[in-house]
Amino acid sequence: MTDTDAPPQAPIGGTTRLYVVVGDPVAQVQSPGLLNPLFAEQGIDAVLVPVEVHPDDLERVIHGLQRIGNLDGIFVTVPHKEDAAQLADLHSRTVKIAGTANVMRRESDGSWLAENFDGSGFVAGLARAGHEIRGRRVALAGAGGAGSAIASALLTAGAERIAVTDPDQPKLDALVSRLAAYWPDRVHAVAELPLHDSDLAVNATPLGLRSSDPLPFPPEALAPGAVVVDIIMKPHETPLLRQAASLGHHVHHGIHMLNGQVESYCKFFGLRAPKTG
Repeated sequence: MTDTDAPPQAPIGGTTRLYVVVGDPVAQVQSPGLLNPLFAEQGIDAVLVPVEVHPDDLERVIHGLQRIGNLDGIFVTVPHKEDAAQLADLHSRTVKIAGTANVMRRESDGSWLAENFDGSGFVAGLARAGHEIRGRRVALAGAGGAGSAIASALLTAGAERIAVTDPDQPKLDALVSRLAAYWPDRVHAVAELPLHDSDLAVNATPLGLRSSDPLPFPPEALAPGAVVVDIIMKPHETPLLRQAASLGHHVHHGIHMLNGQVESYCKFFGLRAPKTG
């Protein structure tokens, strides 16, 4: 669906159901552009809006949102995925393993269920682009909200091993400890990524949101034929992907991870999956 043939959004009124996406910043979020046209297409009286929340205010804001009677869902983006998981009443298996959440849903009894589709969306996006995961050696920069879910999903999908780095050593150690309980000897905390011995290199850090950011890792250290993935969605062409492409590596853009999650979001919130083709 393009902007020119998208159905018009229904007027917001007193019956409109609310969804929010919380983050800091939120200028880069793409979910409203995907979900709001879906609401319009299906004739659903609902709207998804971005809400910028400073980390110091997250707990108060989330608890306030959870008390809004016509708010049905909360999407979560950087840097709140780990803290948001602790503010839900119920947690999926994925959230328990990854320790992070990227969406919450109000249940019929008023409690809030946390789920994380970052990892499954990431894997789905790679599969749709024809990138094999089983047996691959992965270098992962970032043990935060998205990185933890991505690591779990890649291991589930059969990655041979994952080397993870993060400047927050306690966070890194906690992630590796959680994952090792399910996949012993297949995930390792490292100070420096073994890029020369990796088939898939993933940036799951915020580095690249700003033009002044350094690269999360040097793509020139990768072996020929490696796939370089950046989960940042805006800008579409991050400095990491531009440099990797100039070196002849295969590149995979951040928007694929979100597109890979849309079907899961629809099932989670009881919507029809978007039309394809």
